[in-house]
Amino acid sequence: MPGHGEPSFAAELKHFREVRGLSKVELARRLKISPSYVSHLESGRERGSSDLARRLETELDAGGKLWKAWKDDTSGPQLGAESAEVPPSAGILVLEDSAALRYDGTHYHLTMHRRLRNTGTEPITRYLVRIAVDRHPGEPERSNALYRAHPLTWEELQVEAHCGDEQMGRVIKHDRDAFKEIWLEFANPRTRFPLYPGQEAEITYSYSVTADKWGPWFQRAVRLPTRELTVSLSFPTDLQPTVWGTETSLSADAAPLRTPPTHAIDADHTVYTWTTLDPPLHARYRLEWRLKTAHLPESEPVNTPSPSALMAAAGIVQEGDILLQSVAQAFELPTEADDARRVVSELSDAITRVKTLHDFGKGMGIAAPQIGINRAAAIVVPPGDGASPIILLNPTTVESSAETDRQYEGCLSFFDVRGLVPRPLHIVISHTDIEGTPHLTRFEHGLARLVLHEVDHLDGRLYRTRMDPGTEPIPVEEYRGTGQNWTYR
Repeated sequence: MPGHGEPSFAAELKHFREVRGLSKVELARRLKISPSYVSHLESGRERGSSDLARRLETELDAGGKLWKAWKDDTSGPQLGAESAEVPPSAGILVLEDSAALRYDGTHYHLTMHRRLRNTGTEPITRYLVRIAVDRHPGEPERSNALYRAHPLTWEELQVEAHCGDEQMGRVIKHDRDAFKEIWLEFANPRTRFPLYPGQEAEITYSYSVTADKWGPWFQRAVRLPTRELTVSLSFPTDLQPTVWGTETSLSADAAPLRTPPTHAIDADHTVYTWTTLDPPLHARYRLEWRLKTAHLPESEPVNTPSPSALMAAAGIVQEGDILLQSVAQAFELPTEADDARRVVSELSDAITRVKTLHDFGKGMGIAAPQIGINRAAAIVVPPGDGASPIILLNPTTVESSAETDRQYEGCLSFFDVRGLVPRPLHIVISHTDIEGTPHLTRFEHGLARLVLHEVDHLDGRLYRTRMDPGTEPIPVEEYRGTGQNWTYR
């Protein structure tokens, strides 16, 4: 994050896009990238490559300001991330990388542990650590204002660092409002202990940040070859924590973590743990959380994420993404049975995540494009405890009743509103099972509505296109049917 009030790359990008009168979709089309990636850039969740920053500078004719902002931003780490680097000439392998973040109700305490091997030809004498925070992810102007008024200080961070039993020396490289850079030296006033070629060493460092400066997320960026990466998040159990995560690579937008975090009770804390082996270079893993009964400092206003923001953080593709406007690719079954099983598994994982965020009294559904997969698969979960999910592969509507009704619907891809949508009361759906056997299934009333909503997604349609002309969705705050099933005569 730039210090001293300079505009961030995210803020400059949004400013120049709007000045040039371009929508996110149009800018994405010109640059041949996803509209959702433009959203990630403008929210600060992504920074993009130097090549993309230069192309944006040229496309938006920003007079060098966009390029300068990108360079200023990338002199530090990803917002809200903790990462480390060594000099570019060094060869190093991270055998174990473990981050343990503990929230005690007022402070976040982070302990990093790394086991390193020098695979180069020269001794390594220092290790660069970057510390960054973002209290209001997606609102860079608000975060900038917060940290200008209340910058991070070394006094509050209380950084401690050791290599084995030896304390490591510390040299400050950058000291900005919301991030710090510090060289950890393999030396102290008593001795030197460089990491020679072929040797291994374990380093541990820790620091603390007050809750009013640490946002509800923690991101790890893989900048060095790494064998094992682990993150654990510990929260007081009485705050009823909910944790989810996404991953991003150079070639793909944010998608749900391939494996969910596990959790266990440790005394009065709930500990969530997530591990991955051999993560690819430049991958980013972001874990986020919600504390249902958290007590914020009196000076800190409650910053409740919007329903759509929660769904986006849980890995749901949001309105504006080109995937939601495209017809999903059908499966060739049973030839692509393994692919279909994988997609269904990822849909099931997504359902588990979003059901922790909302009470779906009417039942719910999710289609593969909503989790970034352009395949013709969807799952519908009927209302009621213990209801078996309905798996739909290659579904199409073959029969609809002339009799219709209008009910309010919500969509995970724009969950801030509810829309009154006419739908037939009875339908027949043609679909295929995993072995390729065709089926015809009749649905009625609420199930018909849920199924048609998901079939629309696979056809590249959102419910807005089904609403009566001249009507618009209403804000979710005005909707009075949350948690209740639709009623039928």
